[in-house]
Amino acid sequence: MPFYLYLLVIGVGIIAGFINTLAGSGSLLTLPILIFLGLPANIANGTNRIAILFQSIVSVTSFKQQKVLDIKQGVWLSIPAVAGAIVGADVAVNFNEDLMQKFIAGLLIFMFFVILYKPDRWIKGKAGLVQTKPSLIQIFVFFGIGFYGGFIQAGVGIFLLAGLVFSVGTDLVKSNGLKNFIVLVYAPFALAVFIINKQVHWEMGLILAIGNMIGAYIASKVAVSWGPKFIRIILLSAIMLSAAKLLGLFSFIASIFK
Repeated sequence: MPFYLYLLVIGVGIIAGFINTLAGSGSLLTLPILIFLGLPANIANGTNRIAILFQSIVSVTSFKQQKVLDIKQGVWLSIPAVAGAIVGADVAVNFNEDLMQKFIAGLLIFMFFVILYKPDRWIKGKAGLVQTKPSLIQIFVFFGIGFYGGFIQAGVGIFLLAGLVFSVGTDLVKSNGLKNFIVLVYAPFALAVFIINKQVHWEMGLILAIGNMIGAYIASKVAVSWGPKFIRIILLSAIMLSAAKLLGLFSFIASIFK
């Protein structure tokens, strides 16, 4: 592969790592680039998990150092997410996700208006709701989000943030710390499923991981210093761009100008 393509992969990884750490859906950038470089869709999906794993290590370490991450709470929420991720990854190795993408796009559009309707809930969290051990509804919610994360990963950060804000009660800064911790815990299990099924390209995954780690480090610093209002803007932007991508609007617009 030419040297400039390595730089392209790292550059896309930086942007994706930044978006993933602050919001989610960075994989909607990395998956197409991996496919463009010749990887089949299922192998691109598995290869992307390497970058996600290393990105999460960097972001979690940074959030912990900045004292905005409750590890104990993250461990409890990670348990159902891990179970869901294993099931989702197992389904993903032999699944056509076109219909799933349209469904997720619809959910993202709905969530966009939810965030606009109650901005304070995302910025300030909800006093009195935060607890360490998950309730039954939280177990169900995070199992479902883990399943989707194991299945395709793209956009899972947005759903994790929604689950944390509405069912746990944390603000967007603390939710980002917990979100990245949960992804870090379930990512190795999902990656293992793809490795067992020989759907991982290690060289490409490690190159992409370099970019993702750089983006994650920058984003974790920005999240704490710039605060939840800035994260909300990034989140809204990520949601609309992700929904447009999943619905094929970019391809439709490109076809008009051909």
